Amino acid sequence: MQKNKLYKNVLILIFCFIIPAVICACASLAASAEEYYLIGMAYFDLGKYEEAEIWLNRAKQADRTKTASTYNLGRLAYERKRYDEAAKHFEDILKQDPQNVHALKAAAYTRIRTGDLAAADMYYARLLALVPESADDGYNHALVLYAMERYGEAQGVLEKYPFALLDNKDVMLLYARTLNAQNKIEAVDCYAAWLNIHFDPKVRYEYASILEQYEYYARSLEEYRKSLLETPAASVNPKRNEIHFSIARVLLTADSASPEGILELETASENGFDNTEEIEKLLNIKGLSQANITGIHEIINKIKNAPENKDIDIIEGILENNSNSGS
Repeated sequence: MQKNKLYKNVLILIFCFIIPAVICACASLAASAEEYYLIGMAYFDLGKYEEAEIWLNRAKQADRTKTASTYNLGRLAYERKRYDEAAKHFEDILKQDPQNVHALKAAAYTRIRTGDLAAADMYYARLLALVPESADDGYNHALVLYAMERYGEAQGVLEKYPFALLDNKDVMLLYARTLNAQNKIEAVDCYAAWLNIHFDPKVRYEYASILEQYEYYARSLEEYRKSLLETPAASVNPKRNEIHFSIARVLLTADSASPEGILELETASENGFDNTEEIEKLLNIKGLSQANITGIHEIINKIKNAPENKDIDIIEGILENNSNSGS
């Protein structure tokens, strides 16, 4: 608190005495680039970005403050969500100083914002060649590689930081997801280890679906039910009715003659699950009893004959007829 108060007092001193003095001096003698830079950064710290940009651009003209001014102009542009402009400032620095760690980090992060993942990948690779011990930058690089669907490379980057894999929840989860994306069964243990320490219904739902994928039906059912208990009613990802549907699918797959699966499917439907394409896929489960086949068809028909769905069918029919008549 005392540091914050002192900082505010310094800013007041700058704006009440130093800045007016510099402006007056400029009338007869040009202020130095360092003074312009200090004024620009004072405005920056106060959130007065337009004024900061003016003074930093003035400071940028002098070699002594050019790099720092350009870097902070990039920060200003980033704060104002002008990401392409921000990236240009950082990349201008890299043209003159290719090993500038701060500019590499800023350029990489900003290029993620602009959607240029190839550029972000390049900058992170260069950055980590200079500071290979940086687990935070390694994680960000792995995220970029994961987004580019280069899962094996993402895994390789993460494995360079074994301590982070043990201690950092985000690194641990990304590692589990890279393994799963490569269909590696080791992902099962990684998810289990994560959930032993951390809580997230969405992650538990992911874990349950992976267990189902590897036919660990009893464990999958247990995790789906835990996820259902943990997921709030207003959740969108996953929705509770989606979890009910997943439970129904596991029950029908594990015991194709049991009526439990149909009861769970009815619950999913009653709670708003209306994806008839996904429900129809259940008919492909081997060994389904005739009672369960009938039950699935009845649920599909009930969804299709719901008043809101009948209205949609009517509208689609009218649009199709108009389209055909127009052609």
